[in-house]
Amino acid sequence: MTNNNILSGVYAGLTNTYSYLAAQYPNGLTLENLTEARTKTSNLGLLNQTFASYLQTNFASIDNDGDGIITADEMNNLSNRISAQGLTKAELTQLYASGASGLSESTMSKILEHFDEMDTNHDGRITSAEISAYDINCARMEVEDEFNNKRATDMSVFYGDSSSSSSDTYSLLSYKYKSNDD
Repeated sequence: MTNNNILSGVYAGLTNTYSYLAAQYPNGLTLENLTEARTKTSNLGLLNQTFASYLQTNFASIDNDGDGIITADEMNNLSNRISAQGLTKAELTQLYASGASGLSESTMSKILEHFDEMDTNHDGRITSAEISAYDINCARMEVEDEFNNKRATDMSVFYGDSSSSSSDTYSLLSYKYKSNDD
């Protein structure tokens, strides 16, 4: 997961879906328009049903002023909110199930599997920053484990390398046997 903003596919998907729908309904995207658009056969293959479903399901919370229309400003607010607050496990699961997250299957599986560990502030949402911090921490722990395992298993440092036949090599234990007149 090397993406600078791991959830950028989600933002892009929501924005693109909104733009597509807004172009069809120049008088504003209402809940009725959204429901109609999701059932139109002319939209099959063009409308991302997952993101449209998200907009439909969360219509009331996206329509901040309660006028019954989702505006471009309200969509911008949604993107900013998701960017700042992240997504819930249920939202990510819905996106994963549809394949519309913009993330690889292995990345999405990892996020869902380790969701609770990534949610460091325990607000039930994860942000790109939390995902990145988790990845960095995992990489750090992997390096530490590798170092600790190497240190614990590489006894040649302590006892000396038995494959060496040179007389000038010695182990850490052999220091007391080494003559001082070298």
